[in-house]
Amino acid sequence: MRVFSGLDELTRAVGETLGTSEWHTVTQEQVNTFADATGDHQWIHVDVEKAKQGPFGAPIAHGFLTLSMLSMLAQSAYRVENLRMGINYGLNKVRFPQPVKVGAKIRGVAELVEVTDVPGGKQAVTRWTIEIDGEAKPACVAEWVTRHLG
Repeated sequence: MRVFSGLDELTRAVGETLGTSEWHTVTQEQVNTFADATGDHQWIHVDVEKAKQGPFGAPIAHGFLTLSMLSMLAQSAYRVENLRMGINYGLNKVRFPQPVKVGAKIRGVAELVEVTDVPGGKQAVTRWTIEIDGEAKPACVAEWVTRHLG
C-alpha cells in the first residue's frame, strides 16, 4: 500500500499509479445482498441454476456492485494521511467491459489523473481499473472524483 503524508505529496503524484488493491473474491451472498438493497433481482445475478444456462455460464455481479466495491478496494491500494476527511464527489466516466462471474477475484488499480484546488483542500480525479484475475479485459474502468480536505 502506498501512503502519502499529505496533499502536497499526493499532488506531486499526478500521472502515477497510486497503488493496487488486494484481491477480493466476489460471492453470491454479496450479489444477493446487493440485489435486495437495490431491488435488481434480474436472473443473471440471483438465479444460480438459470444463470449457469445463460449467456455468461454463471451468475454475474451487477455492474453497479462492481463499481461500488471501489470504496473497499481503495482501502488497500493507497492512503492519504493528515486529512480532516475525504468525500466522494462523483464519477466522470464509467464503463463495464467485462462481467464479473460469481467466484471471480477482482482488484483495483488506481492512477492519479489530476488534482485541483478546492476550498479547504484538493479535488482528485483517479482512474480506477478493476481487473478480473485471469481475464484480459477489466470489469470496470471509472474516473472517480474525490475531495480531500485538510
